[in-house]
Amino acid sequence: MQKEEFFVAFFRMPPRLRIFLLTVSAILIAAFAALAVAAGATQDDPGDGRFRFDFGRQTVTGVVELNPYPLLHVTEGSEQIPAGTTLMMSGGGKSGVTKRAAPLDGGMAVASGVLLTRGELLMLQARGGRNGLAPAGDAAAVPAPVAEPLGRWRLAGEMCDGKCLAGAMRPGRRLAHKACANLCVIGGVPPVFVSTKPVEGETYLLLAGPDGGPLTMEMLDHMAAFVTLEGEIERRGGLLVLKIDPATVEPI
Repeated sequence: MQKEEFFVAFFRMPPRLRIFLLTVSAILIAAFAALAVAAGATQDDPGDGRFRFDFGRQTVTGVVELNPYPLLHVTEGSEQIPAGTTLMMSGGGKSGVTKRAAPLDGGMAVASGVLLTRGELLMLQARGGRNGLAPAGDAAAVPAPVAEPLGRWRLAGEMCDGKCLAGAMRPGRRLAHKACANLCVIGGVPPVFVSTKPVEGETYLLLAGPDGGPLTMEMLDHMAAFVTLEGEIERRGGLLVLKIDPATVEPI
């Protein structure tokens, strides 16, 4: 009479049941690994944005422009930041440098920190206090570039915080990043619009309110989301600024 094999916890597992268990376990492990690879393949590439610690500390001189967010129009650059570059600036963490930049508006300053890059998007995370942003007493005074109006545009794209987008977080965009983006913008980090189509050759545009000042808080509802909108665009040195018309913002 043939005996049926069955499992009893305090006995050794019968040979045939052990083979069955190992086979099923191997199949499940392979299936879950394939599922993980498939799920990962559906995610967006986080892009090449990152802190450029490999560049070392960057120290540049330029003229400060406060609105809509602190900008530095570089007059004396470095190997990685040539003269003529317009830099967005932020502080450590989810903070901007507006308070430090306010007394320097329209004047010459020395900025020092680590560079973040994502393609053509640049941002300088300034060191703390006067080590990161201070008057350039011996630099020749240079006026800020005159804003060049480019007319009213209707665009589609995503509203992001510029620091995380540039590489502080990866991927630093889309819905999963909404809360982080809002905290950054509330803290004074410059927001950026990522256009689905280039505008005058640029994909990243610094966002501003309709009056040319900081982005209004009502726009936080649209951060990290795809929208269509209209607004006036102007060129500020090496950067495009989009002054949003809030009434035209619509989710896609």
